[in-house]
Amino acid sequence: MEKTFEEALNELEIIVKEMESGTIELDTAIEKYTEAMKLAKFCSEKLKTATDKVNKILTEQGELKDFEIEE
Repeated sequence: MEKTFEEALNELEIIVKEMESGTIELDTAIEKYTEAMKLAKFCSEKLKTATDKVNKILTEQGELKDFEIEE
């Protein structure tokens, strides 16, 4: 099962706090950093997907169309 954005963000925050504490060993810090980068990428992709969806609207025919603000 894929993580939700909120779950990934929470895990990322926990890792950041652990690393900021300065109490973890170097090898563990490298592992945590690698995991944090994976989580950051996952969150970034989720946000981009959500932004793309928000920036589209359904046409009357049920097709997605780019949302444009008319001035």
